[in-house]
Amino acid sequence: MKPAALSITDLTVDYPLADGSVVTAVSGVTLTVAPGEIHALVGESGAGKTTVGNALMGLLQAPGKIVSGSIEIAGKPIDLRTGRTEGIVPGRDVGAIFQDPMTSLNPLFTVESQLCEGMLSHLKLSSKEARARALDLMKAVGIPEPERRLGSYPHQLSGGQRQRVVIATALACSPQLIVADEPTTALDVSVQAQILKLIRDLANERGVGVLLVTHNMGVVAEIADRVTIMQNGAVVESGSAREVLTNPKA
Repeated sequence: MKPAALSITDLTVDYPLADGSVVTAVSGVTLTVAPGEIHALVGESGAGKTTVGNALMGLLQAPGKIVSGSIEIAGKPIDLRTGRTEGIVPGRDVGAIFQDPMTSLNPLFTVESQLCEGMLSHLKLSSKEARARALDLMKAVGIPEPERRLGSYPHQLSGGQRQRVVIATALACSPQLIVADEPTTALDVSVQAQILKLIRDLANERGVGVLLVTHNMGVVAEIADRVTIMQNGAVVESGSAREVLTNPKA
């Protein structure tokens, strides 16, 4: 049986302060993302949802640290002493889709260069093989004239096209898990709907698990299979999207 794309058990993250006190940003969080499942992690600003995403990708800002709990990505555990995954490489095993595509993409490099970088490094493909795979990814995420767009720079694309490139980059090395942190907030409403459908379709077709970090319940209703709601660093409710949205307990 294929392991869960993500399994988090009793995760606690602390931020020690200069005066000796400690702020607990995340307290005892448990959730699982199955292959092909979209699991929404929901909460207001400051609820701790982004901290969870950063913890599992090894991106916690100092002095933040994981103090207890466990995280496994595709069955491989994170080393809590270092906050790093054992045998898991960000970009290869965990893809990320962030809120603003202009901050995710380097303005100095072409789309092709940025799509191929991870494949050349992690998959050890030749330049020709990486370019062919990049072209396939551009087609998969629905970018028009993909051959021509490979040679474009980020500023030459629309906002929706840039976010599609970010999604293609996240998929480039066939990760088991994608962390999508507010992936449509910076986009127009009509483009948001297209990107959400794309994420849903890719999860279905490729079997990749998606942890969707958001505060938008409309987005949750649109594409999520399961929902975990956080408040003040702790989980207050978790269940199927239908159950949580139609019969909330919290």
